[in-house]
Amino acid sequence: MGDLKDDAREIGARARRIRVRRGLSLEVAAGLVGVSKGYLSMLERGERAFSRRGLLEDLAAALGASVVDLTGQPYLPGDRASALALAALPEISVALFDVGFDDVPDGPVRAVAELAAAAKRANEQAAESRYSSAGTGLGQLITELHVHAVAAPGAERRAALAALVEACVVASCLARNLGNADLAVIASVRAQEAALRLGDPGVGGLAAMASTSALSRLGARNRAARVAAAALREVESGSGDTVRLEAAGMLHLTSAQMAAKDGRRDEAFAHLDAARDLAGRTGERNTLQFSFGPANVRAWSLSIAVELGEGPGMADRVTSRPDYDRGLSTADRRGALHFDLARANGQSGGERDLRAIHHLDTADRIAPQRLRNDPLARDLVRQLHRRSPKPSWELDSLRRRLGVEA
Repeated sequence: MGDLKDDAREIGARARRIRVRRGLSLEVAAGLVGVSKGYLSMLERGERAFSRRGLLEDLAAALGASVVDLTGQPYLPGDRASALALAALPEISVALFDVGFDDVPDGPVRAVAELAAAAKRANEQAAESRYSSAGTGLGQLITELHVHAVAAPGAERRAALAALVEACVVASCLARNLGNADLAVIASVRAQEAALRLGDPGVGGLAAMASTSALSRLGARNRAARVAAAALREVESGSGDTVRLEAAGMLHLTSAQMAAKDGRRDEAFAHLDAARDLAGRTGERNTLQFSFGPANVRAWSLSIAVELGEGPGMADRVTSRPDYDRGLSTADRRGALHFDLARANGQSGGERDLRAIHHLDTADRIAPQRLRNDPLARDLVRQLHRRSPKPSWELDSLRRRLGVEA
């Protein structure tokens, strides 16, 4: 049993511990995941990186574990901003469990217009990867919006419901990116419930997009796919107003990514083509900070290629444009693109590690609170460190910033 004393902070080491405790042989577990015995062994020993989220989700399912059992999230905060962001999650959780549409508290609440403005600011902060600012007071905001969503008359009630959708989408984003996938699902479901009461299919489609993202990160891909398919049918069945088109585009993108995770390449590209067509009709849009448009479709194309194991070639195509990241209007999306470029270059087996390091560093400088809480980023830094033929101050700096030990 001495070979189980690996660094318990690593995904592969955790996977190995769980596999052994489950009584699964390496061969059986590999068959369940859909990889070779040798490849799973290298993952467990940290000799291969988890560059694909689908692989991490598949391994968790094969071991009868959750994704966070493998990642060890949420991580201890390495800086004040991360600590403040994590501190907001318990208040959000209490608000979502303590308040509902059939049970709102008594007491004074702020005006709907003030609350709606606060929800919009929180969403803008989250889109700029300022999760600590976005989360401050978000639980109280959600509570007060429920009161108006239930008791306010006419137009005020609709404004409160729209703001509640936005606040819950922010809560889901923060919880998902900070490693609390369960809370992310709860918040996104509440956003869908508010959107249903609002009666706006476009907003409902964007709320469903938040749910598919949260469910997928949790590892519940089957449920995520059903939510996305149902929402797509709804938004595509009515008039083509711009918000509906944005929602349909985002749902096609997440459907493409889920298909890629399952290795269904043709289906992934069919959804991607549909999203590209819709982006050509909408142009660059940003309802609820979802950033749908041609630039984001290109960014998602890279993420999808990485899930298909085709990252390096797509990375070349993306970066062949001199302004490849300028069309993305938020720091969170630009940071995500550079992280995907790092993952893509990391798939080359070492030949492009300098590029991977450059894009990881860029992603951290653009959106640090997003990157530093991503288990795949931490795993990639470890892999790049192992492969580095000589000491690298760039890698040492990244390890310190992400809290990754050598």
